[in-house]
Amino acid sequence: MLQQLDVFLFECINSGLTNPLFDYILPIIREKTVWLPLYVFLLAFIIFNYRKQSYWMIIFLFITAGTSDIISSHVIKKSVQRLRPCNSTELFEDFNRRVRCGSGYSFTSSHAANHYAIAWYLVFVLVGIPRWAKYSLLIWAGAICLAQVYVGVHFPVDVLCGALLGFLVAYGGSRLYGRVV
Repeated sequence: MLQQLDVFLFECINSGLTNPLFDYILPIIREKTVWLPLYVFLLAFIIFNYRKQSYWMIIFLFITAGTSDIISSHVIKKSVQRLRPCNSTELFEDFNRRVRCGSGYSFTSSHAANHYAIAWYLVFVLVGIPRWAKYSLLIWAGAICLAQVYVGVHFPVDVLCGALLGFLVAYGGSRLYGRVV
């Protein structure tokens, strides 16, 4: 039943949301290199605004993102071995493939895990930033998750569980940071 719901939601997002704007923007949003200026800005923002703590804050940011990636890519994906929707042709008669599929497994989404780990870590440790900035970080990670389903490389459960993994790792990373600083 869960798989049927997952496939139904995938089809709703992948086919039901199809429009020229999403067809153009969402494949771009999921590309890691597109966000390099944001990553540089965030690092500069941390260094400029949290001078004494910035060193540890950045170290734990990298530890958090790296831990999320290792758990998702090397532990969970290799254990579960769920095929990507774009490689699961027996589940679909027709769907929109908007990017190259890739050969790796689908569960959990590393994009979701890593971007939510970064977003939640920053939400937890960047004290004093406005709420809208914190919400923006979470919306940014959510947009990347939506894009992963829209382009056909992940099921909704993959990104939801990846987002949950990112949250848990970020919570742990922020707690460790708090103990050090």
